[in-house]
Amino acid sequence: MTQDESAIRAVIDSWMEATQAGDVPKVLSLMTDDAVFLVAGKAPMDKVAFEAASRAQATAKMKIEAQAEVKEIQVDGNLAYAWTHLAVTVKQSGQDKPIHRSGPTLTVFKKTGGRWLLYRDANLISESKLA
Repeated sequence: MTQDESAIRAVIDSWMEATQAGDVPKVLSLMTDDAVFLVAGKAPMDKVAFEAASRAQATAKMKIEAQAEVKEIQVDGNLAYAWTHLAVTVKQSGQDKPIHRSGPTLTVFKKTGGRWLLYRDANLISESKLA
């Protein structure tokens, strides 16, 4: 594994840890200012919209548990992509049943100032039924 691949895995791990901790500033520090998120059935979301949604989740006292299994990382110069399988469980205060979602994501990273940061993210997770 190359140094760049290790650094990208560390970004993914930091993202998961910060998400679970509800640390919005930390998550924001792991993306470029011009980051774009693509989610099926929704308009593209920029960093400002992502921050607003993240803060709304925190206000609603949502507990997010997430796991990312990295399937592939490819690096080419200052751009790289990671294909992961993401599993997310969201528990909202006052609700009995958590929401489970899982599926693939494709994330493009950009090396900026010597750091790998999320640049584009296509998230294809969907609700899953657990027995």
